[in-house]
Order: sequence, then C-alpha cells, then structure tokens
Amino acid sequence: MADTGDTGTTRAAVLHPDIRTAPGRRDPRYALEEAVALAEALPGLSVEWAETVRLPRAHPGTFFGSGKIEEIGARLKEDGIELVLIDGPVTPVQQRNLERAWKVKLLDRTGLILEIFSDRAATREGVLQVEMAALSYQRTRLVRAWTHLERQRGGLGFVGGPGETQIEADRRAIDEQLVRLRRQLDKVVKTRTLHRAARAKVPYPIVALVGYTNAGKSTLFNRLTGAEVMAKDMLFATLDPTMRAIRLPEGPEVILSDTVGFISDLPTELVAAFRATLEEVLEADLVLHVRDISHPETEDQKRDVETILEDLGVLEATPKIEVWNKLDLLPADQAEAARATAARRAEVVALSALSGEGMADLTGAMGRALEGERREESLHLGFDDGRRRAWLFEKGVVLDESQDEAGHHLRVRWSPKQAAQFRAMAG
Repeated sequence: MADTGDTGTTRAAVLHPDIRTAPGRRDPRYALEEAVALAEALPGLSVEWAETVRLPRAHPGTFFGSGKIEEIGARLKEDGIELVLIDGPVTPVQQRNLERAWKVKLLDRTGLILEIFSDRAATREGVLQVEMAALSYQRTRLVRAWTHLERQRGGLGFVGGPGETQIEADRRAIDEQLVRLRRQLDKVVKTRTLHRAARAKVPYPIVALVGYTNAGKSTLFNRLTGAEVMAKDMLFATLDPTMRAIRLPEGPEVILSDTVGFISDLPTELVAAFRATLEEVLEADLVLHVRDISHPETEDQKRDVETILEDLGVLEATPKIEVWNKLDLLPADQAEAARATAARRAEVVALSALSGEGMADLTGAMGRALEGERREESLHLGFDDGRRRAWLFEKGVVLDESQDEAGHHLRVRWSPKQAAQFRAMAG
C-alpha cells in the first residue's frame, strides 16, 4: 500500500464497466490493463486496486445500481481511496451523484486522458490545445458538486454546487477564455506554418511515426536518430511532435517526426484538439505505422489507428510501412513466424527497436519507398500561371528552370501526392 499524505501520492482505484450491450465491447481483461496503464501514466497516483464491473446497462442517474455503489463505497472507505477512475464516459449527473455517495473525486476516461495530456504537453501549441480541450470538457460538467473554476476561487468541494447564476457566469468565463486561447493558438499555428514552409524549401521527405500508444514509437525514434526523447513504458509518453533530420544509409536525408500515440475510444473532441499536433502526418511523404506485435489486441489496435488516420484525412496515396515492433517479447516460434511473414511482404518490417534487430531492414525499406516515390518530370507553364509556379518553388521540388517566349520550362522531382496537388490547382 502506498502512503497517502507525506509523499503527495493519491490513492486511486480503477473501475472498468463491462457493459454487455455496449457497441464495440472489448475484452474486459485487456481493457482493464489499458485503463490501469492510463492511470499509472499520471504522476502522483498509486493504483491500489482495479476491477471489472459487469453491468447489463449503465444506470442513468448513478451509473451503477445501489447495491454495487454500496459495495464499492465500503471498499473505497476501507482502503482510504481518494480518487476513482471509471474507464468509460460518465455523465455530469452520474459523476456528481457518485462523488456524493463515495466522498471521493471521480474522473472518467476523458477526464483522465485530459489530465495526462495536461501533464505531458511541452510545447506552447500542445499546452494551448490541452487547455482548450479541458475547458470545453469542463463546460459540459458545470452541474457537478464542485468545478475547476470554483476551486480556483477557493471553493472547498463536496459542499454543494454553485447556483444557476454562478453556473452561467462560469460558462461565460469559459467561453471568453476559449476565445482568447483560440487567438493564441492561431498565432502559434501560423508560426508553425511558416516553419513548415521554410522546411518545404529544403526538399527533405517527411517520415511520420504513428501507432497505438505504447507501441514503441519513441524507442524506435531514438534508435533511428540517437535522440533522447522520453521513451518510457507508459501510455502517452509523447504528446508533442519531435522532429529530427537523419540520413538513411541507402537513401535520402529525411525529417523524422514522432507523434502522439492513438488510443481506442479517444473522444472526438480530443482528436480534434490534437489535429495540429498530428499535422506532420498529413504532410508526410511516408508513414511508419508502428505496432506492438506482442500485444494480444494488436489487430484491434491496428484498426483503431487506421480509423483515426482516415478521420484525419491522410491520403491513400501516402505510402505506409507497417513496423511490427517488440519481436523480443514474442515466444521464439511466434517471432520466427512474424519474421517470415514480414519477409514476404514489401510493406511490412519486423523488428525490435529495443534490441536493434531488423533496423537495417527498416531503413532499407524506407529508402526504397521514398526513392521509388519521387520521380522527375518536365513541366511547361505560361507566364500567367504564377500561382502554380510559386507553389512549386515553395515546395522545393524545382531542379532547374528556363524560359522562352512561350513561358517557363521547369524540371521537377516530386512525389505522386505533390503531383496530384499541383494538378488539382489547375481547376
């Protein structure tokens, strides 16, 4: 058991509601493991116990039935639990009623992820995105017995909620703060856009690492670049894109981008809040989809990542390599089978970022994908087509240019995606 006071550790319990009728219901064993890993990603928490609670359906007012509330409440009191984490969506009314019944603070899955995001975000853009997502979330929960804004004003909590007038005042305060944050974020995004435009003039392909959280992206990034990015066995270890230029042994110099990990049931408002953090994926010439091939739900995780990539609008034309990571955690026969399968598929590489096995296969596949991806082409533009000519130079794809009385003659080296974007501008 962990200390509660002297060390500043908060004693927590994790509950995964296994609702039989829930759409997309997951195996409760792995869902509970992931929920505990989420909780452990938040500093200062000690998870004292975790359990799955089977339910036919969620009770509209209290989530759980009265008998289960009493049973869980007795255990919370006995173990001195201060925080309960419910792995799923909890309505404001359910949250208020459970907090009153159990006399503890309660976070649902969205609230917990926001707390982790808030702790991890390091860049100015990341911090602003987290604040905006948190304020939008809080705005929907002003019926609670206490609110974030009330605590800032010195509220004691658990003493009864603010009156209707105060709730409206809080909503107005949140809306005003959201407007301010949007203005600040617009400025930061403009700065990043300028940086990206400057980078586009250096014709380095962008390679983006994506994958389910804890799949080993940061460890792979460190292995490829030698950078000391935080690479802990912890969910959401990376929240802000980290970029490095590297030269492939048998290929071009590339910009490698590490991104935030994806996760199942990530609320849409959080995906939207981090769209700019993931914008390097939209710009990428090559996407490395890093998978934890040792995880029992690796296929489900793959589908979750692919769904979010589709939602983000990552083009089908963007080449992808599936990186089957964590070979070192598989039994010998399964690891050998994974190596054999990967060897037969050009778009799959099996490796261990931790041990370094398979890294030469990956860099070779990256070089082939990128070199095969870009091709030279000759273009002719009239003198009145200045916009598309400027775009070509901005993207850094022009190798040389000459002109005669008919217009500009350019030789370019570009990817199919850039060619498609250029031709779409003609319309």
